[in-house]
Amino acid sequence: MISTDLKLEVSEWIKHDPDPKTAKQLQEWLDQGNVEKLTAVFNGFLQFGTAGLRGPMGPGPSCMNRAVVSRAAAGIAAFMKKHGFQSVVIGRDARHGSADFARDSAEILAGAGFKTYVLPRELPTPVLAFAVNKLKADVGIMVTASHNPAIDNGYKVYLGGVVNGINYHGSQIISPVDSEISDFISKADLKPNRITEYETVAESVIDDYIKSVADICQTPNQLKIVYTALHGVGAQTFLQVFKSAGFSNLIVVNEQEKPDPDFPTTPFPNPEEAGAIDLALDYAKRENADLVIANDPDADRCAIAINDPDHGWRMLRGDEVGAIVGKYLIERDRINNGAFANSLVSSSLLSKMAKKASIEFHETLTGFKWISKISNLTFGYEEALGYCIDAKSVNDKDGISVGLLIAQIAGELRDGGVSLSDYLNLIGDEYGFHKTDQISIRVSDLSIIQTLLNKFAANPPATLAGSALISAEDLSKSKSMPTPGIRCYYNDGIRIIVRPSGTEPKLKCYIEVVSSSKSDAQLRCDQIK
Repeated sequence: MISTDLKLEVSEWIKHDPDPKTAKQLQEWLDQGNVEKLTAVFNGFLQFGTAGLRGPMGPGPSCMNRAVVSRAAAGIAAFMKKHGFQSVVIGRDARHGSADFARDSAEILAGAGFKTYVLPRELPTPVLAFAVNKLKADVGIMVTASHNPAIDNGYKVYLGGVVNGINYHGSQIISPVDSEISDFISKADLKPNRITEYETVAESVIDDYIKSVADICQTPNQLKIVYTALHGVGAQTFLQVFKSAGFSNLIVVNEQEKPDPDFPTTPFPNPEEAGAIDLALDYAKRENADLVIANDPDADRCAIAINDPDHGWRMLRGDEVGAIVGKYLIERDRINNGAFANSLVSSSLLSKMAKKASIEFHETLTGFKWISKISNLTFGYEEALGYCIDAKSVNDKDGISVGLLIAQIAGELRDGGVSLSDYLNLIGDEYGFHKTDQISIRVSDLSIIQTLLNKFAANPPATLAGSALISAEDLSKSKSMPTPGIRCYYNDGIRIIVRPSGTEPKLKCYIEVVSSSKSDAQLRCDQIK
């Protein structure tokens, strides 16, 4: 039987739900007395944090829907008023609900009196980040669930200027802004004023993004490149950028080129997931390609695959791409007195490169919301396939710009008789071979993650691959960078970090093995897995 309190809560929610479809669904469950389903979607308001909102589509406060997004927009409006902000720009991907969520947000923010811009169609997240700076907007909102499964959607928030003494410069929010917005959402007007008088962002802004990325490339080439958008929104912009930069020998994975919110060929449209880029690899083998480039659905991440002489076609790990880009920028003297940065779960290799080249280096918490706060950032990356190479234009990860840079690097190396695989070996010879890998455990019950993490913290392995434990650190107690997780160091260059994913229901174990021998690093990493 449905309790009186739950019945009142559901009825009140239905009364203010702007979407007749979700309101009807809730009413049906109420009439049926379906306690199980109502309890599941009335299990607290979908948490708003530094990643904004992200969750499964469905009715009620615990899911992504128009009612939840409308309250989020009303909360952001209150936050903007408090800080004296005047303008906001809104973008979206092509997922289920994204167009409605973007429109609701625009109507509510315009209705609150703000200058409101909306991107003209579904576009990559980096375009939204670029538009925040280009339009000098105070706030940016991107409706996207990035690389999550098709059932999910989400809501990222960016700031354009200085808040709480931090210069955001078009980057994602961090604490305490997230808590401040969350508090405003909890008190949001359930029937905010809405108007449809908002401005569509001019195509010239998108053209400016394309030009800014294309200008990164100094030496176009005619490598045969296979590209996939994984059913996301990257293809049109990616192809325009490469054409503008002088690349013409691109082969597109037709089955995954156009946006499709159901992601029919890949249930987990994350390039990190096994099998996600198999179609692209099939194309590469068939076409005898030189390189594969894959974007995730909102094109802020980039995967690179090469034909490795030892392994055949394989996807490079994010740390390998990070090492290639870092080494290239150093060798070509493209640092411009800037800084390097990567997240604490990424390889330690970039820090060693920076130290040898006398480049400022910063290790940050996981997530680009932290990397993007590094002043004068020349290059920042995280192992989860996110890279920033032009923070002045896009102060966030950009899967299109780094794809272009890797294409340029591969061409320049080939002209010198060196492959990307050779380049990685040369880096290993100079700095030691840094082999990284990852173990992920996907769960249906989030409480399992904390249980497993607690067990590991209480009893970390005494040895790994024959190497003894040196230290185990509870990262949540770190004074400089507190974050959930355990970091362990072992003899013989082994480091592991166990922590929960920030965007998916997963517990992750990040492995790094450093050795003077490539085969030894690989062997010991395999033993740990």
